[in-house]
Amino acid sequence: MKFIFFSLNTLTLSIASFAQKGKVIESQLFKSAILNYPVKYSVYLPEGYESSQRSYPVVYLLHGFSDDETGWVQFGEAGDLADKGIADGSFPSCILIIPDGKVTWYCNSVDGKDRWEDMFITELIPYVEKQYRIRGKKEFRAIAGLSMGGYGALQLSMRNPDIFSSCVALSSAVFSDEEITSQPEETYNSYFKNIYGNDLKGDARVSESWKEHNPLHLIHTVPVEKLKGIRFYIDCGDDDFLYKGNSLLHIAMRDLNIAHEYRVRNGSHSWSYWRTGLFEGLKFIGEKFRR
Repeated sequence: MKFIFFSLNTLTLSIASFAQKGKVIESQLFKSAILNYPVKYSVYLPEGYESSQRSYPVVYLLHGFSDDETGWVQFGEAGDLADKGIADGSFPSCILIIPDGKVTWYCNSVDGKDRWEDMFITELIPYVEKQYRIRGKKEFRAIAGLSMGGYGALQLSMRNPDIFSSCVALSSAVFSDEEITSQPEETYNSYFKNIYGNDLKGDARVSESWKEHNPLHLIHTVPVEKLKGIRFYIDCGDDDFLYKGNSLLHIAMRDLNIAHEYRVRNGSHSWSYWRTGLFEGLKFIGEKFRR
């Protein structure tokens, strides 16, 4: 009888633990008036969301090149990581919004046909912050991402310093002018032609559009006091091919006395690196959410 009692209690505890997990809803559709296609996004709602009336801070989580709104959930295990961190008190309860950025680099295309950045700032953010109980103020809004998404998190926060309080950039795809001008033509066109211009060669690639979005240019063109209003966290593995741009951004921030956290850990451009990076990044973001 004692054994049965113990087993039932163990089962009850297990069920209770399972019930405390947050909820992930993948591939929701947002109809944009700016874009000629619907935008997909996934959302993580923390434990207690459906039974409470409180509002929550939000993190906009951006995926890498060729991925979509499901990547951070399926491969990055973002929901499980958020559950763990919230449960053990590493960071406060928050909502994660993961939009499908396609291969836009989270910018408007140079020809104006795909205005993804405009959609995100003027349409999607206001929409989700009304759709879900989100605290719609800068101090409760952060942005994070990996690779192309790390680049997106940096340039979107730097170009909109009054919107985001924190930015976490993991293995950010930040390239120096020298790196972009020397890229093989096939490589450049594969990644950047739709964003910065088709078949550009050499110095022509350092265009106005490039300068307006590249964090290594934005760091010198956005007013320093504006940038100091954002908390930056930069993390790139010691074996990552993107080490140079991340290092140069760190140096530029040091030279301008822009406070930030800079991490170089053992690892490469991989999900195993980003999963641990996201957990630490959410802890960093949570420091601001807790005020």
